[in-house]
Amino acid sequence: MDSDEHVCPVCGQPVQTVVRRHKTLGAWVPVWVGGPCHNPECEANPDKVTESDKVTAPGEDHGGGAAEKSS
Repeated sequence: MDSDEHVCPVCGQPVQTVVRRHKTLGAWVPVWVGGPCHNPECEANPDKVTESDKVTAPGEDHGGGAAEKSS
């Protein structure tokens, strides 16, 4: 078993150990891995909002081009 503490691969902060499972020879086997990073400044944080996640407001330019103009 792995007794070492798991750390985030991006920022190096300690993360919780979580149990995952995979199937080996027809049986589910537990695997202890590092959980998600909860550091607010870390790029690996699943709660961090990025520019691509933001939703544009209705009426803003979406870069549609000529398809939006109809005569």
